Amino acid sequence: MATEINRSGEMEVFARTAEVGGFSAAARVLGMTPSGVSKLIARLESRLGTRLLTRSTRRVQLTPEGAAFLERANRILGEIDEAEREVTAGASPRGRLRINSNLPFGHLFLIPLLPDFRTLYPEIVVDLVLTDMVIDLVAERADVAIRVGPLKESRLMARKLGESRILTVASPDYLARRGMPRKLEDLAGHDCLAFNFHRQVRTWPFRTKESGLVSWTPRAAALASDGETMRKMAMAGLGIARMGEFHIAADIRAGRLVEVLKALNPGDTEAIHAVYVGQGGHLPARVRVFLDFLAERVTL
Repeated sequence: MATEINRSGEMEVFARTAEVGGFSAAARVLGMTPSGVSKLIARLESRLGTRLLTRSTRRVQLTPEGAAFLERANRILGEIDEAEREVTAGASPRGRLRINSNLPFGHLFLIPLLPDFRTLYPEIVVDLVLTDMVIDLVAERADVAIRVGPLKESRLMARKLGESRILTVASPDYLARRGMPRKLEDLAGHDCLAFNFHRQVRTWPFRTKESGLVSWTPRAAALASDGETMRKMAMAGLGIARMGEFHIAADIRAGRLVEVLKALNPGDTEAIHAVYVGQGGHLPARVRVFLDFLAERVTL
């Protein structure tokens, strides 16, 4: 008797491996062993008579034949998911939804919105982790992560939630003690706040009449591990900070923080995305409804 071939299962393993870029990462997502993933893909390649992936010590890459096969496989897997959704249209999305977010967005948006989400989808268990460290979604087995600023990982899918202006601010107490900076050169005599983890951009941009757009490197008097800590340090009068408006808008309205060098603000913004692993419509229902919910409810 010929060995039964689970073609959709093979496609699922191959697609996941191509998306995450390695056998070990795919194994964690799929609940398999790395050797099991490797053997299944080798069997698939043997049956098709062509190499789909090139292997290296660190990751795998698609061959031209593999890229063509991945496109078709994702389409087929999406159609299977759609067929199952149509059959179970009355069933509510369920399961554990693992969400990772930075602290500001988590406190200001996610936590206030989660009661409404749970009312709509009571069979989804929310597993929320708040940290300003950028995690590996696959390694941490997260379904969705909120990222503020430029995106790096091309293997991840992203849904834009909005943009936020970036403002330079300080507390009224600090400004009363140290004076309000009136021009860019005044910052040299002030204490500034910075992050103690790697950021893509370490300089602050300003726009002056004389020089146009210029970059200024702040002298850090204190360092913070996350945006919420920096916000509280700024309100305590420790120094001048540069932060997303979505995070500090309420503090500015209440007078706890004051915008400084407003006339020199270049108008730059930082984008906020929900990122996830997946291609096209091939997403668990719990992830799909959460992404739709965020896109509808989050306003920046």
